[in-house]
Amino acid sequence: MATAYEKFNLHTTPEKFYIEACDDGSNDVLSIDRVSTEMILTGMKDIPPHAVTRPICGIMGTIRLVAGTYLIVITKKKKVGDLLGHAVWKAMDFDVISYKKTVLHLTDNQMQDNKAFLSMINSVLLTDGFYFATDYDLTHTLQRLANTSPEFQEMSLLERADQRFVWNGHLLREFMPQPETVLSLTMCCPVIIMKSCCINGKIFDWNIISRRSCFRAGVRYYVRGIDSEGHAANFVETEQIVQYSGGKASFVQTRGSIPFYWSQRPNLKYKPKPQISKTIDHLDGFQRHFDSQIIIYGKQVILNLIDQKGSEKQLEQAFDKMVSSLGNRMVKYIAFDFHKECSRMRWHRLQILVDMVTEMQDEYGYFLVDVDGNVLVQQEGMFRSNCMDCLDRTNVIQSLLARRSLQSQLERLGVLHMGQRIEDQADFEKIYKNAWADNANACAKQYAGTGALKTDFTRTGKRTQWGLVMDGWNSMIRYYKNNFSDGFRQDSIDLFLGNYSIDEADMTTPLHETKDWKFLTLLPVVTLCVSPSGDTWTETLAYVLFWGTASFVTAGVILFNGREFVDAPKLVQKEKMD
Repeated sequence: MATAYEKFNLHTTPEKFYIEACDDGSNDVLSIDRVSTEMILTGMKDIPPHAVTRPICGIMGTIRLVAGTYLIVITKKKKVGDLLGHAVWKAMDFDVISYKKTVLHLTDNQMQDNKAFLSMINSVLLTDGFYFATDYDLTHTLQRLANTSPEFQEMSLLERADQRFVWNGHLLREFMPQPETVLSLTMCCPVIIMKSCCINGKIFDWNIISRRSCFRAGVRYYVRGIDSEGHAANFVETEQIVQYSGGKASFVQTRGSIPFYWSQRPNLKYKPKPQISKTIDHLDGFQRHFDSQIIIYGKQVILNLIDQKGSEKQLEQAFDKMVSSLGNRMVKYIAFDFHKECSRMRWHRLQILVDMVTEMQDEYGYFLVDVDGNVLVQQEGMFRSNCMDCLDRTNVIQSLLARRSLQSQLERLGVLHMGQRIEDQADFEKIYKNAWADNANACAKQYAGTGALKTDFTRTGKRTQWGLVMDGWNSMIRYYKNNFSDGFRQDSIDLFLGNYSIDEADMTTPLHETKDWKFLTLLPVVTLCVSPSGDTWTETLAYVLFWGTASFVTAGVILFNGREFVDAPKLVQKEKMD
């Protein structure tokens, strides 16, 4: 593999940036021209003595905004553990540095837009969940890495990374033509959980890596279904890895939005009704999605956990019909109405689903390597779980399937004795449940804006009254964010990933939009707040009746035109979101 570095210095002059690799024995310096943006690999002798020097932890990449190009660097990192002997880091803080020395060339509107775009970039950078390793490829599963060629192993991390999970891939575009000069880092998102555990006096490492795809990425109600390439919204590949005494094993599952064309745009209602597109050929995108999944993962078992009544019923029926139309024996479909089966706190009924898939899970297996590096078993199929958001219900089911796989893995690695059960190992059981709940929270915060629901079951193995209260609280926060702040979050993600590009020559941006007549309906409410009531009871009654009617009509107009009042994305075209 190409040379990897862990320590850097950033030397800044008015004309250039110099990124120096500070590892022992290294002499590499990446020079970036702040005017032409040219990048070349040079040496220490070219760094001017008057340059301002500061330590950094790595380069995220570059991005073009209204004021010009910006360099994004990692200024603080935290070690979260070791994976197969390789240090894994979490990026904790960043700096966004302008190539231009001034913004005086901008108009007032351009300065305002540039400030807004910088705020978007910083909001994504502050999302909890950018992880990296300087000498290990976090974007691939253990099984994919074991099945690669020697030529692949010699590539740089940037060249060989699975682009689905490289969240700063767009930021690294300027580095792509000359990867030999790359001192930058590929970032895996959203969560890595690493634990050192002990059972029967035997210490082993147990990890969860959830890789969220940056294809069709976004927030809960603005990105649903699939795109024309078959990429599903909120697609996450979750790998559970265990290492003991030189042996290692992994079990991989996926989740992703229901893979056809549907939307669920926010409209001020608590639960907007999902809409299935009537103008697009669903089967083409549906087939593209599963063709790619089969190539990467093998056989597919769909675990559809949505309701089979109400507004979700149409999605379940359409999903079932499309699998039948696909006619691919590699794809199996199982519908399990999670809410119906587990209603009235009957969470023990989840075992019904686990029992239904037991035979298939045993058939598909998991990845297992012995102490000598020999591959003993490979995973030959995948459980693809989904609910509406692919968060709360999905995480509960994935944790149950992962536990069953881990039981077998620990037995074969010699950690568990025959007849022992994971559930009976109190200390590890607590670690296991909390880690899967943390995984749920990390995935949910990026997509829905809050921690996951139902984590009381994941953490304790049972549903609690306090858990119901916390679910209600998180649901209220989700409602507010989904309606009144998710447009900004979606724009931030689209800008960060390059779905929207800024042209310096363009004097206008989509950030400025005028409100139409519907916003005049807010005038009666505002007037009500400042208007005095009458002096007599008849005047007061008339006042209450008049303004009560006006407020009722106003509320009706607002709810009827709910989409006009929510915080909608501005940077991408409407048809791209629907």
